[in-house]
Amino acid sequence: MDSLDRFAAQKLEELEAAHLRRRLVPTAREDGVHVLREGRRLVSFACNDYLGLSHHPEVKAAAVRAIERYGTGAGASRLVTGDCPLIEELEERLARFKGSEAAIVFGSGYLANAGIVPTLAGEGDLILIDELAHACLFAGAQLSPARTLRFRHNDVAHAAELLEAHRGGARRALMLTDGVFSMDGDLAPLARLAALCAAHDAWLMSDDAHGLGVLAQGRGSAALAGCAPPLQMGTLSKAGGGYGGYLAASRPVVELLRTRARTFVYSTGLPPANAAAALAALEIIESEPTLTARPLARARDFCEALGLPAPQSPIVPLVLGAPQAALNASARLKEAGFLVVAIRPPTVPEGTARLRFAFSALHGEDDVARLALAVAEIGRAA
Repeated sequence: MDSLDRFAAQKLEELEAAHLRRRLVPTAREDGVHVLREGRRLVSFACNDYLGLSHHPEVKAAAVRAIERYGTGAGASRLVTGDCPLIEELEERLARFKGSEAAIVFGSGYLANAGIVPTLAGEGDLILIDELAHACLFAGAQLSPARTLRFRHNDVAHAAELLEAHRGGARRALMLTDGVFSMDGDLAPLARLAALCAAHDAWLMSDDAHGLGVLAQGRGSAALAGCAPPLQMGTLSKAGGGYGGYLAASRPVVELLRTRARTFVYSTGLPPANAAAALAALEIIESEPTLTARPLARARDFCEALGLPAPQSPIVPLVLGAPQAALNASARLKEAGFLVVAIRPPTVPEGTARLRFAFSALHGEDDVARLALAVAEIGRAA
């Protein structure tokens, strides 16, 4: 296997030279915002646990009770071993929460998108996807034999041009977009995209991984936009504080996915503890609007302090350009007591390496103020 090792070593050297190699760093999360890394206690602005629910006592207690009753794992595919009552309850709860007829839960958001897209779009079909959509939406498109075309980021006019030019030659059309874009924090123009899709008999699918729990009293980006895409996908691993993915849709669509989505049929079901944690998290999200409003408020405080444009979500990017510049800035912030990760290509386009700040309901006003001062100091030193 010498050739395999040489191939891997050469690739790693190339990535190292371009400042694009990634490494795992042991990090212990103490609570929703504090971490222990390399012997230091840092305030983390790198986590998508927007509400701190991964450490909420009610969420943890629900997970423990589920383990005591149902064990640690599902044992097999839900179609093989049978359906855990907690997952059935979770799907019903998600459907009510998102205003759909039904919902289906997957093992993760990545598994959801990798299974949904090729199930709904096949040979002779058309997929349109925002050029900055999440990697798992692109993965789903790559698994489909449908023709895939990218439209410019949040450019409804360009999407319309593509539909005008290519919809007539396709049996069916599927449009894919994030609701909240995970690296830029901006929102998709969902209402306009929904109207465009309706005019061309195209199916709009929005990935609301970063909208659930933090927009429109926790109901997400579609609710904020005042529309209801027929395919509302999301995750339970960000503001939900746990793990898993889902799609809220009509009952026929959900039933089709249960019998044909390969990442559902051939994957072990979500562990009972994760389903129980998600149920408890949804209860908190629905009942505590002050909590769900806080991450965006903290992001606004940060941007106001630095004179940045007002954010649309709890995600704030600071684009620095070169990968090394982002790595250096991240290291400077670590020295100041903050964990803020450098995001580099291919996660973001070439020339747009950045710091990505994610704000939590558990961040104190003082945390945000100190972070803003540290970032301003880096800017002055640049």
